[in-house]
Amino acid sequence: MGNNPFKYSNDNKRYNTLNFYNKHNFGKKIYKAVIDLGLTCPNIDGSKGTGGCIFCDSGSGYFTHKEADIESQLKTEKERICSKSGGDAEFIAYFQANTNTYAPVQFLRKAYYAALDFPNVFGISIGTRADCLSEEIIKLLSELNHKTHLTVELGMQSCHEKTISLINRCCTHEEFKIGYYKLKNAGIRTCLHIINGLPHESKEDMLETARELAILRPEAVKLQMLHVIKGTRLADMYSSGEFKLLERDEYIDIIVHQLELLPPEIVIERITGDGDKRKLIAPMWSADKISVLGGIDKKLAELDTWQGKLYIYT
Repeated sequence: MGNNPFKYSNDNKRYNTLNFYNKHNFGKKIYKAVIDLGLTCPNIDGSKGTGGCIFCDSGSGYFTHKEADIESQLKTEKERICSKSGGDAEFIAYFQANTNTYAPVQFLRKAYYAALDFPNVFGISIGTRADCLSEEIIKLLSELNHKTHLTVELGMQSCHEKTISLINRCCTHEEFKIGYYKLKNAGIRTCLHIINGLPHESKEDMLETARELAILRPEAVKLQMLHVIKGTRLADMYSSGEFKLLERDEYIDIIVHQLELLPPEIVIERITGDGDKRKLIAPMWSADKISVLGGIDKKLAELDTWQGKLYIYT
């Protein structure tokens, strides 16, 4: 690995994978069981906006079982995970679809604890928005943080206000940072999502988002390509030729240079994406996840570079 001071040897990777993090800290592979609470979002229900983000397909949990209660959803997910792992595996209860702190605190408390009490649940991950973190919510999350391995996931997407406005997020980057620092000050492990290939963003725009991410220094990050999904406003924009998507090699190049800018201790929980293949319009190359991952590994090796190579501690 050249002069790489960080050995991600469990995966033979040049970046800090989630699998390495789990094995290094817990000595085992940890899976994710996806839960849909049936909640909405403030830029869907009209409190901040309507229609959601332009790429939104009514929440990202397309493989969830939202018609069932939490215990039933987890039972179904446990069966899926154990059949995949070949044993009695442990997993994170992942509240994924839409905004999972956008409800009364007592409702959320009941939901989170129902998941926490389920057999084989190792921890909880909660996907939400930075502007849906009231003091009451932070207090509840802090309580959970003392009882289990908790991660809160926030959609950063981009640091550029022009892009944030275009995608209809209805939460500025400054508002995002206020919510993020509430979590950071409470000592809650936080994972930030950024999306490469958003309309009209240049490579330098995407690298600038990575630099901002490095300044924020979350515990984890998810990097992914923009997916065009049927039925979204983004699909209409794409079909009318309003923007072009990144090619596979462009995406790989951007990811490699973003990794160089990030602190080496940040866990890379995702480095590509899983769009619903039943609804995916483009880019079709993103459906070949193994090829994309292999391409990233190959490019890192060719350039003899790694996560954090260009990061400067201040």
